[in-house]
Amino acid sequence: MKQLTLQAPFTLSGKGLHSGMEITATFNPAPDNHGYRFRRIDVEGCPEIEALAENVVDTTRGTVLGKNGVKVSTVEHAIAALYAAGIDNCLIEVNGPELPILDGSAIQYVEKIDEVGVVEQKEDKDFYIIKEKMRFKDDQSGSVVTIYPDDHFSVEVMVEYNSKVLPNQFAMLDDLSEFSQEVASARTFVFVREIEALLQHGLIKGGDLDNAIVIYDEQVSQESIDHICDLVGVDHMSLDRLGYINPTPLKWDNEPARHKLMDVIGDIALIGRPLKGRVVAVRPGHTVNNKFTRMIRKEVRHTEIQSPYYNPNIEPVIDVNGIRKLLPHRYPFLLIDKVIEIDRKHCVAVKNVTVNEPFFQGHFPQEPVMPGVLQVEAMAQAAGVLVLNYLEDPEKYSTYFLKIDNVKFRQKVVPGNTLLMNVSLMTEIRRGCAVVKGYAFVGERIVCEAEFMAQIIKNK
Repeated sequence: MKQLTLQAPFTLSGKGLHSGMEITATFNPAPDNHGYRFRRIDVEGCPEIEALAENVVDTTRGTVLGKNGVKVSTVEHAIAALYAAGIDNCLIEVNGPELPILDGSAIQYVEKIDEVGVVEQKEDKDFYIIKEKMRFKDDQSGSVVTIYPDDHFSVEVMVEYNSKVLPNQFAMLDDLSEFSQEVASARTFVFVREIEALLQHGLIKGGDLDNAIVIYDEQVSQESIDHICDLVGVDHMSLDRLGYINPTPLKWDNEPARHKLMDVIGDIALIGRPLKGRVVAVRPGHTVNNKFTRMIRKEVRHTEIQSPYYNPNIEPVIDVNGIRKLLPHRYPFLLIDKVIEIDRKHCVAVKNVTVNEPFFQGHFPQEPVMPGVLQVEAMAQAAGVLVLNYLEDPEKYSTYFLKIDNVKFRQKVVPGNTLLMNVSLMTEIRRGCAVVKGYAFVGERIVCEAEFMAQIIKNK
């Protein structure tokens, strides 16, 4: 899958939820591997802030990104919309300290993205694949976020409030393609009992009944209600029963839970790469979301390249008989057993290393170790399959080394290991020459890597 960006810019304007300022944000196409970035055009020098977990500086009633003293807040709805649309690269120019709250949901971002469209870019998407369960628990709040291996991205959210009006709720998004219909319209929410304290902390100056669900779940005196109305700047109202006080009804019975799910997506997107895994969040909030995302982000930053996903129960794309049709190598020098992934740019091959390999007789009798040069040769054979597989008569051609660079051996390969070779073209094939980057893995660890150039030559 290729990276995506916007086909054309779009602009949205409105009040900032916390500042109350009139703010304009313009979403622009961005080049490959750019990621999401915010540019404060109202600040001298127009500084940019990368939308990454480590740049989150505050999580009070929203996600606040900051760098070198410059901040942009309430970014989670826009980022969730970009992420759900599969957009990898976008530059957001904003003329204030936060994004406009609009109607308190992500639907206007989704509509604008649909209106301008998206375009494929040259670089492949760089998915981060969850291969084992990861869990973060916040002991203070009791919040728990867990992610499980899955072949695509999905989210489940359970919210729990000590409230007569907002009981425990559950929301689920099984596929990002359903985001626009099932999640994007869910509005942010606030309890009446929270409003005065939030205003005292300089927040929700731009909040009103048009951009937030307001929940009245504890009866207070009319005098207190009038006081809150004065603080917010709305007409006095009489609340004779508990419930939701908005003039427009809820879009779904579990709209608050769906909005929390949206927040989880926006915060998880700050790992900086599209994700394959199932997120289950119990009592989520921006604080625990960011702590969890930072945990994953740490793994992402420390992982140069992930090992390929390998399920031995799945039929190979090319079995050993198919490999023998593509390569001239035979025993004892055919060093790949099957191919499990292949496209125009990359190939993943498997070598099951057994004690019966002939080279173990002399390397070494008392401590069998697969020679490093044969690991490189196995990667080269995988590259040979990659380039020959798309020729009309592959049996008429062979590939030969021209040079090998930047070879590193990091760990021994011994009998019983399963060697996974991941090779990819570094450039287009020109004049019959292919430049390839190869990694060999045992489990999750890189055991060998190399860059090499091979020439495709017709057999005599």
